[in-house]
Amino acid sequence: MRVLIVGCGYAGLAVGLELVKQGHEVSGLRRSAIGQDELKDAGLQPLVADITKPEQLARLPVPFDWVVNMVSSSKGGSEEYREVYLQGTRNLIEWLTPTPLRKFVYTSSTSVYGQSDGSVVKESSPTTPESATSRLLVETEKLLVDAARTNKFPSAILRVAGIYGPGRGHLFQQYLKNEARIAGQGQRLINMIHRDDLSSAVIAALKDARPGEVYNAVDDEPVAQIHFFRWLSETLGKNMPPFASEAENATRKRGLTNKKVSNRRLRTELGCTLKYPTFRQGYTAEILRLDQAGLLEIELEPR
Repeated sequence: MRVLIVGCGYAGLAVGLELVKQGHEVSGLRRSAIGQDELKDAGLQPLVADITKPEQLARLPVPFDWVVNMVSSSKGGSEEYREVYLQGTRNLIEWLTPTPLRKFVYTSSTSVYGQSDGSVVKESSPTTPESATSRLLVETEKLLVDAARTNKFPSAILRVAGIYGPGRGHLFQQYLKNEARIAGQGQRLINMIHRDDLSSAVIAALKDARPGEVYNAVDDEPVAQIHFFRWLSETLGKNMPPFASEAENATRKRGLTNKKVSNRRLRTELGCTLKYPTFRQGYTAEILRLDQAGLLEIELEPR
């Protein structure tokens, strides 16, 4: 297959590497020429274009059999989300609709679920998030579902949980630096997926996802924040982080969700097998990687 990965960054590069190993012809699209050698070294053809600018998309070589949209907003606000996700996706649909495209996979986010009661959520659960940025992701999903149903645009959606892996993992890195704080009583649930398992999920979706369908890309075990830190503490021989102050909790409270995201459809309908089914396997691998590279620096907390 001739494949295009839009937003070929941390997670996209892993997808590209695996597709190249499987014998596909893969191009990686970024907004700038930065990091082109990284793409070439991985066996990908570097392409440069900004998906918010249709005239730049028009200059790219087509057709592609598979396209994966993994763009990032670079943690921007509502306006950037609207431009990059909603308008960018609309531009991609208009650009690709006249071509013989076989599958389009969009990586959305589990933040579209606004549930805060610790309940299990699946793909049919309500998507009514409180935050404006997450509501824009819901709009982007609707755009793709409507395109699949009315124009037969072959799109499928992956709702991706928090990505971690080599060099990534916000809470883990905070913990190593003694910057972590346990929010509230530590019972808020964290949903995660290892970068390599996300790669497997994307490829499974390219091969087997039905157009217009949504699948959660998350591992098998949502974990309460306090249990996550307790496991790290016991594994690394390091004290638990302190609880956040009332002021810190107040600034974090708005828009926070608390839910268990189910991956049943990913496993049963797409046949996706996870290499790291829980955070324990994934972070054990990362701790070993850091240790073997001489990069595991455990700073003892001040007494």
